[in-house]
Amino acid sequence: MISLVLAGCQSNRADSGGEDSSGKTKLTAVIVKHSLTKDVNQMKWLKDLEDRANVEIEWQQITADWDQKKSALFASGQVPDLLFNATTDSDFVQFNGLFEDMSALIEQEAPNVQKMFEEHPELKTLAAESNGKIYGIPRYKGIWPDNIASMFINKTWLDNLGLKPPTTWDELESVLIAFRDGDPNQNGDSTDEIPMDFSGMATGFSAKLLLGSLGMPISEDSPNGYFVEDAEVKNFFVDERFKTMIAFLQNLYSKNLINKETITQGYSKYQSLGRGNGDIAKIGFTWGWETGDRFGSVLKDQYITLPQLKHHADSTNELYWSYDHYTQNYGDNAVSISSTSKNKEAAMRFINEFYDPKVSIQVLFGGMNDTDKGIKDNGDGTYQVLPPADPSIDPGSWKWTNAFADLGPFYIADDIQDKITLGTDMQSVLDEKAVYDDLLKKADQRSNVYPQDFMKYTTEEINTLALNQANINNITDQKWAQWMTTGANIESEWDAYVRSVYDAGLTQNLEIRQKAYDEYLTTLK
Repeated sequence: MISLVLAGCQSNRADSGGEDSSGKTKLTAVIVKHSLTKDVNQMKWLKDLEDRANVEIEWQQITADWDQKKSALFASGQVPDLLFNATTDSDFVQFNGLFEDMSALIEQEAPNVQKMFEEHPELKTLAAESNGKIYGIPRYKGIWPDNIASMFINKTWLDNLGLKPPTTWDELESVLIAFRDGDPNQNGDSTDEIPMDFSGMATGFSAKLLLGSLGMPISEDSPNGYFVEDAEVKNFFVDERFKTMIAFLQNLYSKNLINKETITQGYSKYQSLGRGNGDIAKIGFTWGWETGDRFGSVLKDQYITLPQLKHHADSTNELYWSYDHYTQNYGDNAVSISSTSKNKEAAMRFINEFYDPKVSIQVLFGGMNDTDKGIKDNGDGTYQVLPPADPSIDPGSWKWTNAFADLGPFYIADDIQDKITLGTDMQSVLDEKAVYDDLLKKADQRSNVYPQDFMKYTTEEINTLALNQANINNITDQKWAQWMTTGANIESEWDAYVRSVYDAGLTQNLEIRQKAYDEYLTTLK
C-alpha cells in the first residue's frame, strides 16, 4: 500500500505546476478524510472552489492508516503540492525542510487567512511554530459546544423499575445493580442488559469523566492524562483522585456491572452496542456525543442526559465537567504546502478560498447548491443546514459524507455564527449538553484549562516528550485495566506504581509541559 502511495505521488508531482488546456494551474493534493466521506471529486462546491482559484487539483484520498503510510511518503521527499489534514507539528520537526513556511505567502496571497488571524490572534499563535514559522494553517468554527461527551442513562429502564436518576456514585451503583437484575428492557431475558459501558480510558467517552466528581478540572485537549489545576500542569494517572475512581470501577466490574469488553472493544463495537437490537436497548448508563449518534433514531428517546454526579451525598468536592472548547472549535494544521511545489502562489490562492466566509460553511456542512444539498442560502445573509437528501442517512453522517466537515480548512467567523441555523442533530447536541453549562463556566484559561494545541515545544522537547510518553503509557494503560478487571489490591500497589510512572519520564514531561504552559500564559491578553 505504501509503495502505491509513493508511486502515485511521484507520478503526480511530475505533472504539477503546469497549466491545463483551460489555462488553470495544475496542482496535486493529498487529503486524509473520514471513512464516510465520498470521493471529493464528486463535490460540486469543491469544483467551484477550484474554478474560483483557477486551479485544477489532482486529488489523492486517504481514509485509513495514514500514520503508517506517511512516514514512507515523507521520507521519499516526493509529496503533493498541498496536504489537507495530513500533517502534525512533529512532522515539521522530523521532516525539516519538506514543508513550506507560509508566512510570506499568507501576506501576499491570502487575505481571508490574514483576516482570520487579525480577528482571532490566538489562531496565529496556534499556527506558528516555536521559531515563528507557519507550516500549517488552522481551522476555527466557534459554534460547537464546549464539551465533547455527555453522560446518558436509560430513562425508560429507570421508569420500568420505578427508579429515579442517580445523583451520586452510591446511587449509580444501586441503579446499575437494578439494571443487571431487573430485566429493565422487559424482553423476558434478564441477562442481555449491560448496565454500564464506556470507551477505553484515553477517549472522550470514558469513565475518566467521573474525575470531575472529585474536583478535578479535566479536559479532552490531552488524551494522556495531563490537566491544569491552579496553573500547575499535572497528570491524573498519578493523582489520588484517579485511585479513588479506579477503586470504584473495580467494585462495579467485580459485580458484573461494566461491559466485560470495554477495554478491548473498538469504537464501532461501542457504538453498535449502544444502538441495541431493533427497539430493544442493551446499555443502561454510558457516555457519548448525542443521543441520536450514540443510540440511533429508534432508541434515542429512551435516554436522558445525566448531570455530573456527586461522589457521595455529603461530598463537598467542587464539581467539574470536561472543558473541551479548544478541541471542539480549534484545529491545527488543517492544510500545508510542500516546499518543493512548483507553484506555491497558486497553492496559497486555492487555500485562501477555503477561508472565504461563504465557502467555509460549505467546507463544514456541504455545498450550497442543488447537487450537494448541504446548506441553503436564505438570501438575507442567513443560512440553514439542510436535512439529509437521503432520508436513510442521519444528519451527522450526511455532513461527513458530503463535505470535508470538521477535518477541513475553514473559518466560521464570529459574526456569521448566529446567522446559521444548524441541523437537527446539532440542535439536539446543544440542548442535551445545556445541563453542563454551569460547570463549564468554571473554566479559567489562566488556571484550570489545559491548552495543548497552543503550547509550543522545541525539536528536542518534542522528541523527549514522545519517548517518555511511550514509556509512561506502557505502565498506565496496563495498570488501570489490570486493577479494574482483576481485583488486585490498588492501595498496596499505588505508591510503587506512582514512582514507576514518574521514573518512566513523567517528571521530565511535567517540567517541559509546565514551561510551555507558562509561556502560553504570557500570550493571553
